[in-house]
Amino acid sequence: MQRTKVAYTTPFDYSSFNLLSREFKADPFPFYARLRSERPVCKVTVPILPGVREAWLVTRYDDVIAVLKDSRFAKSRLHASKKPWLPSFAKPLERNMLDLDEPDHTRLRTLVHKAFTTAMVERLAERIQEVADQLINAVQSSGSMDLVSAYALPLTLTVITELLGIPGEDRERFHRWSKAALKPPTPLNMLRAIPGIWAFMRYLRRLFHRLRITPQEGLLSALVRVEEAGDRLSEDELLAMAFLLLIAGHETTVNLIASGTLALLQHADQLKLLRADPLLIKLSVEELLRYTNPLETATPRYAREDITIAGVTIPQGALVLAVLASANRDASQFDHSDSLVITRENNRHLAFGQGAHFCLGAPLARLEGQIAINTLLRRLPNLRVGVPVESLRWRTSPVLRGLEALPVRF
Repeated sequence: MQRTKVAYTTPFDYSSFNLLSREFKADPFPFYARLRSERPVCKVTVPILPGVREAWLVTRYDDVIAVLKDSRFAKSRLHASKKPWLPSFAKPLERNMLDLDEPDHTRLRTLVHKAFTTAMVERLAERIQEVADQLINAVQSSGSMDLVSAYALPLTLTVITELLGIPGEDRERFHRWSKAALKPPTPLNMLRAIPGIWAFMRYLRRLFHRLRITPQEGLLSALVRVEEAGDRLSEDELLAMAFLLLIAGHETTVNLIASGTLALLQHADQLKLLRADPLLIKLSVEELLRYTNPLETATPRYAREDITIAGVTIPQGALVLAVLASANRDASQFDHSDSLVITRENNRHLAFGQGAHFCLGAPLARLEGQIAINTLLRRLPNLRVGVPVESLRWRTSPVLRGLEALPVRF
């Protein structure tokens, strides 16, 4: 496909957009389309990390892939010209796979992959189905629910905490901790998040101690025991890994289930297709990932040196965001890129990233999305949005894109 140059006739003030506002999150795609056309590499002001308010957005599909695969864009914050602030007690959390480069990244990913196997994920299908049915049973007689808090969140939170081996009574506090950690990093939000992060780390240290003495079922216990060529995860690496797996293991999938359901309800023709043939669910989930973008941007990278993309030089140390939501709507790669087409074949979306940092939990997210959405459509044939769509509130979290709530009737 050839890139189409769109001729815009009105001036465009890129600096006037609040990229974390609810209004922007509801429909960021026209803004990104304009960036792809006029300024594919664009410097913006946005609070992405504590103490860091400037970032370079990369928006075209080919350029986004280049950033995700190019080792000159580092993950480690050691390469940042302005270091994000973290309280000293939270420094161990920087030892997670997302924030490390080679060789540390490969070492940690290898250790985790040994415990987080495809077979482990496949065994979860029956349990995911059981939880989905239980949640619908609990609300079916009421005729309405908030699809986020009554279905998508408890389903994904139950699955990830059971997978990790965290006691059921601790699930809700884990969600509170992760939700606080994902708020825009304003000074006030950071201050409010500190007690939760500290409590989270203290909880995990105690849990690791128990698991070393008495191993249990679950991924955390497996990570405590796992070895590769005599290597083990350190205490700090275990903390960072547990934090990452908890947040990445449910927050983005909540967005997929809720935003994906909303997209289907807004596209009656596509909803009818899927209801008529539930076997389309795998293609449908891939298209919903592309269309709704539960992860709006890839996690931050830093330029190790001055790097030129699309004729624009990004300076050494600059924070760079590869905008997945923009790449996934790039008309040079996708026919009818702004349309939901659940039968789309060869869907090369970038919802899970690309390259060395491709999402380790992609198989689990796909499985949860497939089961959750198909179960909703099968069990609730009259499902519909319960409020005007324009009144829906979108989360203001950096990187992520998702609904705070989705009232539905059935």
